[in-house]
Amino acid sequence: MNVTQIRELYEFNAWAHRRVFDALVPLPAAQYLEDRKSSHGGIHGTLCHVVWAEQLWLTRWLGQPAPAVAQGKDLGSLAEVRARWEAVQLERGRFLQRLTDATLAATLTVIPSMGGAYVHTYGQTLQHVVDHASYHRGQVITLLRQLGVKPPSTGLILFYRERATGRHLPNF
Repeated sequence: MNVTQIRELYEFNAWAHRRVFDALVPLPAAQYLEDRKSSHGGIHGTLCHVVWAEQLWLTRWLGQPAPAVAQGKDLGSLAEVRARWEAVQLERGRFLQRLTDATLAATLTVIPSMGGAYVHTYGQTLQHVVDHASYHRGQVITLLRQLGVKPPSTGLILFYRERATGRHLPNF
């Protein structure tokens, strides 16, 4: 992949996140916060994990220390989760603007919390973050369906169609 394609993936990622955040606004706080025995508990826990992971990877790319509070445990509401994500998105946007094809091919060593050390290219880790977010957005969408809420469509093809037509298209 090249820098243009990576930036496009992150445009998609932001578009999909915003669709999910917008769909969650009318949800009662009790349902949003409920432990549904799913990935990271429920909707809130899953979104906290996603935002924390995106922040963690950004700090790795920037050579900064990891976030002080693991898994976004300091976030107590949808508004707080979204605000943190928007801040990460803004800083990541600046990083992506400086990104070069040479950086995509460069490597970094990652030391996960469970131990070990792994060497990846920046390109691999950038793709991983979008894949990780898509995986967990799918879980949130399933939880919304279980609550009887019609979830937003967040597929890549819909992103391309909306971008091509310049208009918001209905959910599938």
